[in-house]
Amino acid sequence: MRRRGAHPLARFLVRRVLLAVLMAWGITLVTFVLTNLVPGDPVAANLGQRALGDPAIVAQWRAEHGLDQPLWRQYLLHLQGLLQGDLGTSQQSHRPVSQDLAEFVPATLELAGAAILVSLVLGVAFGVVAALRRDRLSDHALRVLSLIGISVPTFWLALMAFYLFFYRLQLTPGSGRVDAALGLAPAVTGMQTVDALLAGRWDIFSSAVAHLVTPALVLALYTIGLLTRFTRSAVLEVLGQDYVRAARAKGLPGRVVLFRYVLRSALVPIITVAGLAFGSLLSGTVLVEAIFAWPGIGQYAYKSATTLDLPAVMGVGLVVGVVYLVINLVVDVLYGVIDPRVRLH
Repeated sequence: MRRRGAHPLARFLVRRVLLAVLMAWGITLVTFVLTNLVPGDPVAANLGQRALGDPAIVAQWRAEHGLDQPLWRQYLLHLQGLLQGDLGTSQQSHRPVSQDLAEFVPATLELAGAAILVSLVLGVAFGVVAALRRDRLSDHALRVLSLIGISVPTFWLALMAFYLFFYRLQLTPGSGRVDAALGLAPAVTGMQTVDALLAGRWDIFSSAVAHLVTPALVLALYTIGLLTRFTRSAVLEVLGQDYVRAARAKGLPGRVVLFRYVLRSALVPIITVAGLAFGSLLSGTVLVEAIFAWPGIGQYAYKSATTLDLPAVMGVGLVVGVVYLVINLVVDVLYGVIDPRVRLH
């Protein structure tokens, strides 16, 4: 007899949300401790060596930024500010870190989102084709391409793409997010492609897409190779199952067998890889953003780290950590939707 109580999926979601909250607290602790363990003096990085000769200036600067407090008290003040939505003030821009992140994060989300979308479409399609045509020429060609995608360094590929397609062939725009003559679309989401559509500015939209294509493809190449290999392995494993053979024996069309039986069962490992890949794309765009002058969180994190802007570094670490948590939570939910057996664990 079935027990009464909350729905299994609801219990599953509650457990995952509580775990995510606990991990979010852990992220705040880890980012704070690691940031403060970085060698270097933020006073010297921000005031310069000449100001270090004046103890009064140094003491005033440390007091203004809370660095004269014990480390445990600094963490409590940092945690209190986070609960109030305050990430601190950047020591470089002299603006709230949350305001800086609100300006830079959407650009990275747009770039990483386009890259993961391309990766999912091409990676899954290539993997399915390679699995269905196992040990044929197309399978070997796709496996070689996936190996190249995984092996080629992203920064080298970005440099070559910029040099070839912009400098030599002049097929793509150079740097930035839109043509300077057009200006930016009215800010709504911070993503130029979306904001241009919302404003009905098709000229800005086409320019934003043109600027987005090359860095997104460069960023996506590694993930395409990764998803191709994982999809191929997952589909091959499912193709050998008895229920797939039974579906074929019943005379079901190949398309029905592929989408209803094979891909549904192979989605769990594919979703895992895609979720982790998106987090990696979001946190690994520093070099691509630098080469294509893309004003995203990677550029902001690099400048903050080189100047020992501790509040900004902690803010970036927190945002990246929360993104990973959200992605993992979404992946867990998709697990529960796709495979009901997961809800029982």
